Amino acid sequence: MSARIIDGKAFAADLRTRVGAIAGDFAKAAGRPAGLAVVLVGEDPASSVYVRAKERASAAANIGGAVHRLSVTTTQDELLALVGALNADAGVDGILVQLPLPPHIDSHAIIAAIDPDKDVDGFHPINAGRLASGLPGFVPCTPLGSLMLLKDVHEHLAGLEAVVVGRSNIVGKPMAQLLLAESCTVTVAHSRTRDLFAAVRRSDIVIAAVGVPELIRGEWIKPGATIIDVGINRVTNPDGTTRLIGDVAYDEALDVAGAITPVPGGVGPMTIAVLLRNTLVAAHRNAGIALDETTL
Repeated sequence: MSARIIDGKAFAADLRTRVGAIAGDFAKAAGRPAGLAVVLVGEDPASSVYVRAKERASAAANIGGAVHRLSVTTTQDELLALVGALNADAGVDGILVQLPLPPHIDSHAIIAAIDPDKDVDGFHPINAGRLASGLPGFVPCTPLGSLMLLKDVHEHLAGLEAVVVGRSNIVGKPMAQLLLAESCTVTVAHSRTRDLFAAVRRSDIVIAAVGVPELIRGEWIKPGATIIDVGINRVTNPDGTTRLIGDVAYDEALDVAGAITPVPGGVGPMTIAVLLRNTLVAAHRNAGIALDETTL
């Protein structure tokens, strides 16, 4: 039997609609729109495309703000000064510095300079600590979006065995923390894992976030498992064209898994939708306006 295909595009569209409605109410109550400041240093093509997508999505969801496009020659001190000004701006609720930054800028120093209560990307060490401690804070967008998709499949996650393949600060580590908070039994696997097959094979949930095209084969997957494929890899076809594939061999997994996210159209659309959600939450907290965050 073929797996249920988890439609992240449709889920994300619904979340953006809910954010837009609540953002409209917020603007009336606060006398201003929720504000997201995006900082782009240089002209990395992928980053530029992503930032334009954030601009369009923000406008459609009644979220204001601005994109600060800086030259690739911008110094670290200049970027820190801009972050400081955005921290102090009461009309800015969320700050996102687009990664990667040019090599002469220390990204860790820039992320650490962002006010944790405006860190809607959830990368600040304080927010990482809050997540690990079970305290309120901002969670990185891709892991939180992945959890939302999981909860759309499973009414209860408690007791399920999960494997997170990948240990990055952006996806792997926070994803593991989120699953632990849901009372899953969690294995974090990575490039040094000796028996990745065994770790995947025993798991009810597989989060693939390692960046290796089709690393996880269909025969590795426990029948009926839920697969969340975070990988986005561009590969070249024999005729010279290119296509996007995930970290899971999708066609093989489709016949084994109980549910699976496609690539593209699975986790990807959730990232921007959750960014807008985090910005709206930050705006309510910043303005002292109550919000039932469970509605988002």
